[in-house]
Amino acid sequence: MKITKDEVMYVAGLARLDIDETSIDSFAQQLGKILEYIETLNSVDTEGVAPTFHAISITNAFREDKEKNHLDREKVLANAQEAENGSFVVPKIIES
Repeated sequence: MKITKDEVMYVAGLARLDIDETSIDSFAQQLGKILEYIETLNSVDTEGVAPTFHAISITNAFREDKEKNHLDREKVLANAQEAENGSFVVPKIIES
């Protein structure tokens, strides 16, 4: 499929891309090749093929929720660089 310079510039404008004049022909050729490939894919017979969203089968790893005892606060804070009132003290990263 042939892509014109005007179409490349139009799409670049939509994407707010600043494309120099020397690159327009190259982009037009590349986009044309991509669209030709997509046309090839459109000609493939997909009758009876279920739509998929992933290339491989994906399943969730569900597990049963089980109640457990919490960790001992003193043991958790034992390796903290700094702790105060039973909590970790970390450096401030956002200035107000």
